Amino acid sequence: MLHMDTLDQRIISRLVADARASFADIGAAVGLSAPAVKRRVDKLLDLGVLQGFTAVVDPEALGWGTEAFVEVHCHGNVPAHRIRGGLEPLPEVVAAYTVSGQADAIVHMRAADIHHLETAMERLRAVDFVNRTVSTVVLSRLLDRPPPADRA
Repeated sequence: MLHMDTLDQRIISRLVADARASFADIGAAVGLSAPAVKRRVDKLLDLGVLQGFTAVVDPEALGWGTEAFVEVHCHGNVPAHRIRGGLEPLPEVVAAYTVSGQADAIVHMRAADIHHLETAMERLRAVDFVNRTVSTVVLSRLLDRPPPADRA
């Protein structure tokens, strides 16, 4: 496992809270100079701890407020890379996971409305390795937070 010290964890926590914060602002919060923060951020990027910086968009503001979690049950033993390849062309699939249990994968889908979700699920069920699906439509989002970065 990768060793990160308390300063690395505090820098990550600041970036999770505000990825647009300057190195100087982060440095002031954690007690380092801006160049020292930049060196640590570069190291965390090189190590793959930080995988990039992105804008967080409200899906409802874009008109994709309907979401569902779908269990995907495959015909036979389908490798994970093939499942990923079958799901990637579907823009409504925002995340997918292989899982233990009866399902082979869990897919998180977003759509504009129920009709859009239904047509997206029809396209999902048409993927050649999909045997059946079990869907759960989200009624309300109760909690959505990033993983804890600051353990100090």
